[in-house]
Amino acid sequence: MPAERRIIHIDMDAFFAAVEERRNPSLAGKPVVIGSGGDPTKRGVVSTANYEARRYGIHSAMPMMTAYKLCPQAVFLPVDYEAYLRVSRQFKSVLPSVSPIIEDVGIDEVYLDVSELADTSENITRRIKSLILEETGLTCSVGIAANKLLAKIASDMKKPDGCTILNEEDIEKRLWPLPARKLYGIGPKTEAYLKKIGIDTIGGLASMTLEKLIGHFGNSYGRYLYDSARGINDSPLITHWEAKSVSRETTFEQDVRDWQVIAKTLAYLTKEVVSDLHESGYRAKTFTVKIRFGDFQTLTRAKTMTDYTDSEEDIRRTVFACLQRIDLIKRVRLVGVRANNLEKIK
Repeated sequence: MPAERRIIHIDMDAFFAAVEERRNPSLAGKPVVIGSGGDPTKRGVVSTANYEARRYGIHSAMPMMTAYKLCPQAVFLPVDYEAYLRVSRQFKSVLPSVSPIIEDVGIDEVYLDVSELADTSENITRRIKSLILEETGLTCSVGIAANKLLAKIASDMKKPDGCTILNEEDIEKRLWPLPARKLYGIGPKTEAYLKKIGIDTIGGLASMTLEKLIGHFGNSYGRYLYDSARGINDSPLITHWEAKSVSRETTFEQDVRDWQVIAKTLAYLTKEVVSDLHESGYRAKTFTVKIRFGDFQTLTRAKTMTDYTDSEEDIRRTVFACLQRIDLIKRVRLVGVRANNLEKIK
């Protein structure tokens, strides 16, 4: 008889801010906001905020200027992605000793399948938190349940440094009172629509018949909501995936018309894309340049090479050939480079 399914979701607590606090302990206890270049008077959005900053209503994707108005005394820092990536690798390096079945879903979160382990859920989660703390000095919040959907919801229930185990008998008492937005796949528009028809909670959603949900949302999404509200989800852990593209882009703090600035930025982004290709072990054949003007008009130009390449010189030459096909008659807001049509280097 197969073991009962047990899925763990690990979510590092305010990860970017926690890394910054680890290397600068004087930040502890202060509201810390990380985003863009770290200057709240310039264009950019919040990447993350620590729990002290969140008490002021600051959250990710909020404009940095808005965050500053809410908490001008906060410490504002630029994103140091390379530093966060190093610590991400650190915390993930201890997980194969717990289970070899791992789905890497982001820089600060991971799923583990621990169905075959003989130990109790409490002991497994305690061990994971201890290993990560010992390796990185950072805390994480852990959720464990019968599937990915419930495990992710569980990991968000006690933050920071929490651990939540959701069993089937907990669905009515602990899942249904939660806001409908807590279900993966429900965004602002669906949430607003559900409120319009009188549904605020997951339990309210669970009270709707399958026919009604299909009538409101169509067959596929309606069935998904019907199952999800009841805690039903059989999504497998994806332990291996093939990249479809590698891209980098940047938004200027102020719209730019200087060709030299645009060209320098494009060259830097190209170098980053090449570095990403080398690190992931791919070569590419098609390269695309994206230009977004100040009025949000967006143009792309692509070129496909004869052969796959990971040569920075060849890729830079191709990218600039694409740029020459765009008439830069207006101020530029955003520049981007993408490599796709990838081939894994054997």
